[in-house]
Amino acid sequence: MEDLQAKEKSAKEKAKAVPSGAKGHKDDDKQNILPTEAHNEDAYYKNLELKKAMIIIERMANQNTFDDIAQDYKYWEDASDELGDRKAGSLLPLWKFVCEKEKRKQVTAVCWNPQNPDLFAVGYGSYDFSKQGPGMIACFTLKNPSYPEFLYLTDSGVMSLDFHPQHPSMIAVGLYDGSVLVYNMQKKVDVASFKSNPKSGKHTDPVWQVCWQKDDLDDNANFFSVSSDGRVAQWTLLQNELIYTDVIRLRFNESGTEIVGEDEPLFSLAGGCCFDFHKTIDHLFVVGTEEGRIHKCSKTYNSQYLLSFDAHQMSVYTVRYNPFHGNVFLSASADWTVKLWDHCKDKPLASFDLNSSVGDVAWAPYSSTVFAAVTAEGKVFVFDLNENKYEAICEQQVVRKAKLTHCAFNPFEPILLVGDDKGTAISLKLSPNLRKVNNIDCATIYQQN
Repeated sequence: MEDLQAKEKSAKEKAKAVPSGAKGHKDDDKQNILPTEAHNEDAYYKNLELKKAMIIIERMANQNTFDDIAQDYKYWEDASDELGDRKAGSLLPLWKFVCEKEKRKQVTAVCWNPQNPDLFAVGYGSYDFSKQGPGMIACFTLKNPSYPEFLYLTDSGVMSLDFHPQHPSMIAVGLYDGSVLVYNMQKKVDVASFKSNPKSGKHTDPVWQVCWQKDDLDDNANFFSVSSDGRVAQWTLLQNELIYTDVIRLRFNESGTEIVGEDEPLFSLAGGCCFDFHKTIDHLFVVGTEEGRIHKCSKTYNSQYLLSFDAHQMSVYTVRYNPFHGNVFLSASADWTVKLWDHCKDKPLASFDLNSSVGDVAWAPYSSTVFAAVTAEGKVFVFDLNENKYEAICEQQVVRKAKLTHCAFNPFEPILLVGDDKGTAISLKLSPNLRKVNNIDCATIYQQN
C-alpha cells in the first residue's frame, strides 16, 4: 500500500510539473521511475530479512496443507500396540519427499543432520551401470516437504554422503566416477568447496561409502572412503585441497597380506562396498566386500587384516557397529540375510533371512537392541532383540513396485527415513512398541547357558 501511495503521489507531482498541453516523452518516464518500481525478484532475495520471512510463510502454508500429517507426527500413537501381541509394532507413513528434477533417479544415500532434528540429505544416482548420468544432492526439512532447502548438482551420480558430526553444514560426498567432494551449506554457492582429482588420489571406481572421523591432531577435518577399486582412503581437508592417504588395500587372500612375485594374481584387489568404525576404539573398523567377506582392520596396522569373516554368499551392502556396545556389528547383504556379529569371533551370533535382497540396515539411536532393515521387495523390518531374538516385531510393506535402497533413524525423533529406487524418500513414525529404550548387550542375549 505504501508503494502504491508513493506512485500516486509521484504521478500527481509530475502532472503539476508538466504544463498542460505538453507531451511527455518515454525517456522522461524512465528517469522518473522510483527505486521501488525498479526492484526485480533478485532485489527482493538479496534482502535477507525478507527472504527469511518468505521462508517462514512458505513453511506455514505447507504446514496448513499437510496439517493432518503434522498432527499425526506430533500426537498420534497406534493404539493397537496395547492389543493382541503387545510385542508387535507398526510404522505410520508421514511425508513423502520427491525432487521433481530427479524423479527418474534412485535414492542412493540418506543421512540425517546431527544437530538439526528436521534436516536430512538425500543422494540421487543410479545403481544400473548402463544408466549413468549426472547426480544430485537434495537437503529437505520436515518443516517444508514440498521442496528441498538446498540443491547441489554433480557431474556423476551420487553414491554416498555423510554430514560432519561437529560441523553440520559440511557434507562429504562420494560419486560414481570415483570422485569425493565436500560441500559447505553455509556458503551460498552450488560449487563443492573441495574435490578430488586424478592427481590427488581419486578412486577409479564408484565410491560406495564416505564417513567423517574426528579431526586430526592439527585440527584438520578428515573423512574416509571405500571404493570398488579395493582402496580405503583417508582424505584430509587442508586450505583449498584434499590430501589423501591409502589406509589399506583390500586383498583377495584371507590374511590381506600383499602377495609379491610370480604368484601374484592379475586382479589381486577385492572390491570394497561398505565400512564402519568402532564407536569407542578410533583406529578399528570393519569393511564389507563384493565377494561377501568382511575384514576387521586397523588404521595403524595396514599390512594385513586383523580378522576375516566368511560372512555372506553375495555382496555386503552395509556394516554397522552398535552405538552402545562397540564390539557388536550388523551386516546386510544381497544374499537375503542380515547377520549379527561379535568382532572378536569369526562366526555370526545370529542370522536373519528376509526373503529378498537387503539394501540397508541401521541401528536405532535410542536402544542397543533395535535395528531396521529394508529389502528389494519394498518391505521394512524392525527388530527388537530384547523382545524377540529370532523374528522381526514389525514387517511392513511400505512401497509397491519399487525397491527400498536405504534407511536411517532420526537421532532425535521416533522417525525412520527410507528411500527407494524411484527417487522417493518416505518418513515413517515408529509406534510405541518399536521405540522401547534399553541398553542390553546384544551378545549376551545369544550366549549359551
